[in-house]
Amino acid sequence: MERTVRPLRVGFILANNFTLMAFSNFLDVLRLAADEGDHSRQIRCQWHIMSAKGEAIRASSGIMVTPTSKFIEPRELDYIVVVGGLLHEGPQIDEQTSKYLLAAASSNVSIVGVCTGSFILWRLGLLQQKKCCISWYHYRDFLEEFGDTLPIADQLYVVDGRRITCSGGIGAAYLAAYLVELRVGRSNAQKALHIMQIDQMRPGSSAQSAPPTEFTGNDERISRALLIMEQNLSSPLPISKLAAKVHLSTRQLERLFKDETGQSPQNAYLRLRLKHARWMMKTEMTIAAIAAETGFVDGSHLSKAFKSIFGTNPSEERRKLIGNALEFETSAEGRRVYDYA
Repeated sequence: MERTVRPLRVGFILANNFTLMAFSNFLDVLRLAADEGDHSRQIRCQWHIMSAKGEAIRASSGIMVTPTSKFIEPRELDYIVVVGGLLHEGPQIDEQTSKYLLAAASSNVSIVGVCTGSFILWRLGLLQQKKCCISWYHYRDFLEEFGDTLPIADQLYVVDGRRITCSGGIGAAYLAAYLVELRVGRSNAQKALHIMQIDQMRPGSSAQSAPPTEFTGNDERISRALLIMEQNLSSPLPISKLAAKVHLSTRQLERLFKDETGQSPQNAYLRLRLKHARWMMKTEMTIAAIAAETGFVDGSHLSKAFKSIFGTNPSEERRKLIGNALEFETSAEGRRVYDYA
């Protein structure tokens, strides 16, 4: 006989211009785990999209989502999930929502920041003394706004007491499955993921998908090392410290890196920094500023390394990029188009 358990109760708060994928991934795991088959009845899991005013909320894609309820008493929920989105398109939440979250923080409810929802919680002071997980894509945004705290950007999600933060994207599905497993069992969590064609559950400590690089490898430690490199371009870490961060000795990291990517970690790190410098040639930044941004002593140091890899110096590269852009300046409709691909 199946054990009867209280439903998992989740209240969603969607920020203005929220990320639809993060929200839908989280919600669909709840929906598929809540019922047998695909009937979507809220039996094992219950969810509410909450809002102070009840007005439709716009996703970053332009899709409008209508709230299903006003704010619910926090003690009646297990989790309040704040789904963030675009950072620079005006206020993410209104004053009433801020007050609700601050009041909820004093209750026993767990508060979850998904995608840039972690930025919202941080601004409200709800992540003080807590670990904070963000997407590697927003790592620099986080440092610019909260420079005194280093976020975690090489994991899918982090649970720190009653505060949970998640990188977003597919990470939201894995986090939702973890919460479902805690309340209604692993089989229901696995069933939801399988229907979504996600092969298996992954712990929060799993590495996020690495940012696009020329290097590929199947080992998670290499993926994490590449992420850490990407996050530390302006102040490159010693390889020994990088190895320690992925729980390897320097020699183990060098051997594994060579096996997985065909490159030494030193060379891979250098190429990542130079690739970023090359991308920055499209901007109006000076060569000296680009050198500082990518961890070189000065423009001369950057130029020497740049030429050794790309066969040209930064100034010549910039002229070439500008010339390529001008070739695509006018489209068939007569609009100005700049294509730096």
